[in-house]
Amino acid sequence: MMGPMDATAVHFATAARLIGEAARARGLVVPAFRCPPRLPGAARTLRRWSGGGATVSVEVRGRPREAVVADMVEGVVVVNGVEGADATRLRTALWESVLAGPEREEVVAA
Repeated sequence: MMGPMDATAVHFATAARLIGEAARARGLVVPAFRCPPRLPGAARTLRRWSGGGATVSVEVRGRPREAVVADMVEGVVVVNGVEGADATRLRTALWESVLAGPEREEVVAA
């Protein structure tokens, strides 16, 4: 049995597009996604903009695809200030958007 596969820039870009589309469809703020974080050693960072937007930076190199997607999803939750049961529902919906996307095997396949 194979373990988790590491993410690539292509997986990151595909996940960013799918998560962004799902968040936008729900009327949420869609952060910009970039990699890697500027802070050395950080797996994920968030930078808020004065105009209400944000950038979620995620380390891709050497990390499982699922961990990268989880950080991106959590970034959307935090940027939008969603909490409690609503946050759980949002996480589920964003993950479903990635898993249902046409490139799902490319994003999270093990």
